[in-house]
Amino acid sequence: MLKITDISYAVEGRPLFEGASADIPTGHKVGLIGRNGAGKTTLFRLIRGELVLEGGSITLPARARIGGVAQEVPASETSLIDTVLAADTERAALMAEADTATDATRIADVQTRLADIDAWSAEARASSILRGLGFDDAEQKMPCSAFSGGWRMRVALAGVLFAQPDLLLLDEPTNYLDLEGAVWLESYLARYPHTVLIISHDRGLLNRAVGGILHLENRKLAYYQGPYDQFARARAEQRAVQAAQAKKQDLQRAHLQSFVDRFKAKASKAKQAQSRVKMLEKMTPITAPEDAATQVFTFPQPEELSPPIINLEGAQTGYGGPPVLSNLSLRIDQDDRIALLGKNGQGKSTLSKLLSGRLPATSGRMITSSKLRIGYFAQHQVDELHVDETPLQHLQRERPDTPQSKLRAKLAGFGLGADQAGTVVGKLSGGQKARLSLLLATLDAPHLLILDEPTNHLDMESREALVEALAAYTGAVILVSHDMHLLSLVADRLWLVSGGRVVPYEDDLDAYRRMLLAGEAKPEKTNGTKPAPAPRPKPSRDAVMALRAEVRKCEDRLAKLNQMRDRLAKKLADPGMYEPDKIGEAEVWQKKYAEVMEGLDRAENLWLSAQEKLEQAGR
Repeated sequence: MLKITDISYAVEGRPLFEGASADIPTGHKVGLIGRNGAGKTTLFRLIRGELVLEGGSITLPARARIGGVAQEVPASETSLIDTVLAADTERAALMAEADTATDATRIADVQTRLADIDAWSAEARASSILRGLGFDDAEQKMPCSAFSGGWRMRVALAGVLFAQPDLLLLDEPTNYLDLEGAVWLESYLARYPHTVLIISHDRGLLNRAVGGILHLENRKLAYYQGPYDQFARARAEQRAVQAAQAKKQDLQRAHLQSFVDRFKAKASKAKQAQSRVKMLEKMTPITAPEDAATQVFTFPQPEELSPPIINLEGAQTGYGGPPVLSNLSLRIDQDDRIALLGKNGQGKSTLSKLLSGRLPATSGRMITSSKLRIGYFAQHQVDELHVDETPLQHLQRERPDTPQSKLRAKLAGFGLGADQAGTVVGKLSGGQKARLSLLLATLDAPHLLILDEPTNHLDMESREALVEALAAYTGAVILVSHDMHLLSLVADRLWLVSGGRVVPYEDDLDAYRRMLLAGEAKPEKTNGTKPAPAPRPKPSRDAVMALRAEVRKCEDRLAKLNQMRDRLAKKLADPGMYEPDKIGEAEVWQKKYAEVMEGLDRAENLWLSAQEKLEQAGR
């Protein structure tokens, strides 16, 4: 159990924690939430022992391992798969010792421990994690130096997930993942065998991957059972009760004070007045809950253009070599809200650049309205802000003839008040920088707004404010985001970017999520990993027995799936299933049959893999 007891800590005289306490049971997955700047990341550093508490204590079980992603992995020549394998330092040390040990007792101890930590499947597990985070088999063998900082952050995340620490601390891990990676991470964390504490503003992740919420507010910690939506309901009920109690107490105080004021000078009522004064003094004040600071985005509204604002006819585009996207026949109207789906590298950013005019169509036609204005927001633009200039100076560069008062009003319309307007960008929070970039992207009242991961660094309140602003916005929106909650609230059309094409996705986001999870459940392939090092000592008898048990599990799984397949095939063979009034039902059963067949294929491959490992162990 992670036990936080009566802790106190301040930064530059500003208290972040005062008598804060919480208990996180072993094995629980918990979301840590709170306003930006409340001290969530500081709490992580206190847990890791990087900062010294001013009071109280934080305790963990003896020898508990703490892991987290502090920074990206270095740009070394080590391959991704070897970098991830090295993250499990115990396994790496044992594997090295297994090749050199000569003492029979020590060899037996090493082999037993290797079996305990499932060392023989390590490469397959590491490869599976990297694949889930977006690296194919070929990329896993490439050196870290071949990837940008954002991708190396994914490698660092893969390493800590592979090492499986007893307490996993994750600080906004989805900020450097795409939708597919975020969906995979949700599923992985839900199955993670140890304790997880995760800072996140991703409502979907907090609803699907955690079973508790740790709320940091007013320098205190409060633990709530259940996912985020359950917490939000409980919190709203608490606030309503607290507000009612505060109002009732205010009325009671006013009544008592009125009696005192009326009768304190009257001799006959003096004792009664004094009694009420004592009652007032003993009354414990009930403070009404403070409303969260209103978060706002105020998008300027464009004039209406005749539809369509963009029309693509057999267009293709790329970067000078083979086309990245071909046969694009798409139409965008000003009232469209479109989410782009598709795995990383399939061309979502390429399509965004084509639509925004940053990339030309190399063939076909792209017809745009003559008066069309386009706003473009991407995460890299946040990083390209001038760190030594203030938000006000950024606006003055774009609008040199506009009075400063009007520029400040525009900043306030994006939640950047007087203090932030005059603060250099380098000292602003990530959320404040994102707000400034959004303001710059919408400054010209665009008819089309292209948003690529707009919620990175935005807290929960800011995300809800963005949803409200987009709902009121009268231009078209093209949205790329890992936040499925945002996509579900904003988008009314889905486009799938895959295989060099862009086609409408007719199903909903839940179906897309299920499809992604089914795809990630494919069997692990070890033939793409690095060749095995020097021959290892023969696995212990316990390890062989564990492999035999795994083979039996696979066989049982195959038997059950075969039974399900036969039952579904029989049902689908019934002619009555295809009567006009049962077409919808038939489609449901056909989807189930397809899912079972995919599961059967995966189970067969897992059985073959387990059988191969058993045969190798018996050599």
